[in-house]
Amino acid sequence: MDYFRIEGAKPLSGDVTPMGNKNSALPLLAASVLTDEALTIGNVPDIGDVRTKLALLDSLGIDTRFENNVCELRAAGVHDEQPDPTLSGRIRTAVLLAGPMLARFGHVKIFRPGGDRIGRRRLDTHLMALQALGTEIDIEPDHYVLHTRGFRGCDLFLDEMSVTGTEQAIFAAVLAEGTTQISNAAMEPHVQDVCRCLNAMGARITGIGTHDLVVEGVDVLHGTRFDIGPDYMEVGSLIGLAAATGSGIRLVGANPKDHRMTRIMYGRLGIAWDDDGDDIVVPASQDLAVMPDFDGAVPKIDDMPWPGFPPDLISIALVVATQSRGTVLIHQKMFDRRLVFVDRLIEMGAGIVLCDPHRALVMGPTRLRGERLVSPDIRAGMALVIAALCAEGTSTIHNVDQIDRGYERLEVRLRELGARIERLSE
Repeated sequence: MDYFRIEGAKPLSGDVTPMGNKNSALPLLAASVLTDEALTIGNVPDIGDVRTKLALLDSLGIDTRFENNVCELRAAGVHDEQPDPTLSGRIRTAVLLAGPMLARFGHVKIFRPGGDRIGRRRLDTHLMALQALGTEIDIEPDHYVLHTRGFRGCDLFLDEMSVTGTEQAIFAAVLAEGTTQISNAAMEPHVQDVCRCLNAMGARITGIGTHDLVVEGVDVLHGTRFDIGPDYMEVGSLIGLAAATGSGIRLVGANPKDHRMTRIMYGRLGIAWDDDGDDIVVPASQDLAVMPDFDGAVPKIDDMPWPGFPPDLISIALVVATQSRGTVLIHQKMFDRRLVFVDRLIEMGAGIVLCDPHRALVMGPTRLRGERLVSPDIRAGMALVIAALCAEGTSTIHNVDQIDRGYERLEVRLRELGARIERLSE
């Protein structure tokens, strides 16, 4: 097993280009099942979850080629066996094969997916959307058996703004008979990427970037080339890293318009940055200070569906708060295990009161000290990397395969900015 050894308390500097959005890449890999023609996806991050998804597609008979962050897929030889249960258990987006496989074969067995263990992650939105479009579902202890005689368009109101639930509904609707209205849809940048790619394949989707999508079913989709956008979660992580360590960093091609709410929430910690065209420039040695609410009350940073503050950045904001002068409440509403890593920060010397599984009161700034750490999930792992880069002394972070699932060559790219981080084996 690999681990990181990090020497902290050293500011970084330089330019870094964010990787492509992993949450765009993973569903678009599943979209390859919707056509016999070649689907080429550019700017795909070379991360653990992508490699697992490609192995899952290979097991279904899909021809996959992945080189230099470009993935070419051809599903002409896909067969109708169920996706591999072991591989499905490693990633959340395995479930997104349900809609495409149903559209192609009319039946599929889907095993309960894996992914980050951050609390219950229900599949009800997926299943209710597929039911509404004409799917019969048999529920077994560890899998679902789904059948359809053909998808039919409908007026579909999702019970929550689930990203993958929205994508599932879109995958089923693009080849359905008639028109599907998807209301209360998620509208994150990666959902928009999925819609734009499908339109390039011949789908007819309107309302992209809103909570109301209209999908006119078509008879067939064709191949295309589509380049996904930058990963705004990585951008938000790197902004937090720069601010917490007092570093001056330019994020090249970061698409600043995706970070308007991040600017508001990070601004409550005293973080500022400049937009320079499509780049984000974080100045060095910022004086981080919590900004109280207008009435002097303790401010709150909380997560919401897009365009709200992303739940994946809550862990990053919490670490930055330990380096910001003042008190702030971090409220993670959408998942009930996102804050389990807080105990590790407390061991490092952070002034944090964990009020309950969803709320943490952070009092800063505090000097963090190096510790032996274990990454519980992708985003908490990145947060611990930031904490270790802030800390005095040496830290080790174990279980880094969790970090590898979401960040491409992280230690290499951070070393290029001057970080003292190395990957070792134990």
